[in-house]
Amino acid sequence: MKRVILIVLDSFGIGEMPDAGDYGDKGTNTLGSCAKSRYFHLPNLKKMGLFNIEGVTAGEKEPFPSALTARMKEASKGKDTTIGHWEIAGVISKKPLPTYPDGFPKEVLSEFEKLTGRGVLCNKPYSGTEVIKDYGKEHMESGKLIVYTSADSVFQIAAHQDVVPLETLYEYCRMARELLKGEHGVGRVIARPFTGSDGNFTRTPNRHDYSLVPPEKTMLDLLKESGRDVIGVGKIKDIFAGSGITEYTYTKGNEEGIQKTISYMQKDFSGLLFVNLVDYDMLYGHRNDIDGYAKALSYFDERLPKLTALMKEEDVLMITADHGCDPGYIVSTDHSREYTPFLMYGKNILPDNLGTRETFADISATVLDYLKVDKGQTAGSSMLAKR
Repeated sequence: MKRVILIVLDSFGIGEMPDAGDYGDKGTNTLGSCAKSRYFHLPNLKKMGLFNIEGVTAGEKEPFPSALTARMKEASKGKDTTIGHWEIAGVISKKPLPTYPDGFPKEVLSEFEKLTGRGVLCNKPYSGTEVIKDYGKEHMESGKLIVYTSADSVFQIAAHQDVVPLETLYEYCRMARELLKGEHGVGRVIARPFTGSDGNFTRTPNRHDYSLVPPEKTMLDLLKESGRDVIGVGKIKDIFAGSGITEYTYTKGNEEGIQKTISYMQKDFSGLLFVNLVDYDMLYGHRNDIDGYAKALSYFDERLPKLTALMKEEDVLMITADHGCDPGYIVSTDHSREYTPFLMYGKNILPDNLGTRETFADISATVLDYLKVDKGQTAGSSMLAKR
């Protein structure tokens, strides 16, 4: 019974791509920034070969790595979660999803206000923690929704749970998702509930993402159609709008995400366990918190031996990322256009260094190849092919 455990360390980039300057990300290196922290300690990832990956200058190289490794280049136009995950799953996006550096157009907001019966505050790119600090009091007094965006293709709605009940906020997000299609088809509509009082507002873990349905079949669809299990942990179901998922569970952070991964690995399934660990991006990258990011990486490294100990004879563990979010890049708190790491470990996997791959979609092709499922029209080339 073959199983693939694919873990995405959300935003763990390993250095700028050649076109990073086109995205305002010249000089970014998420791994490089984290390696400067005294809390950075990744002995288990080192043994697998993380620091042997092409272009990585942080850390000491491992003489005899235990995993197959590669540096992954993003072929899609973008640097966001949705496009990154779609490419990992075999769909390359030739056009970037729409972004709104000057806020959303009047016709979009007018229709949204009509649907919800509530006014709108902010309508600018904004930090999620700062926006509730600056607009939270007015929101509570007026009942208007805080709508904001970022450098990514997102329409975010923040609301206090005492003003807008959670299920109502989720319904508003579903309305926005129906509205935002075609020209204004943003990658994600995101519910951002918060609690507390003026001067002490805090976001809750009840965030919920509403993504576009992928424009083409992904490896998830192909696996599901072949009768394999496709289990999503974290925000995987939301990223793919449920397409190709046979079972899923949400998490409230990395610790719970790792524990849910362990729980699934202790069960019998045949197919793919697809995991997103979001704290690197959400809590540390976007907040320029180098030490926090380094601690979170070190925690994952600590738990890695537990994951590998649970692997069965034919299990394969893959570790990668979907984009960068350099916590040391003071120019911006947004995602960064970076290469990502790829580590593939298993009893039947021969350690090797494959240099730089031209697309994240090679991961999809490798998963499908290993599980003996035809890749159809999905992009990418298997890393298990004869080299």
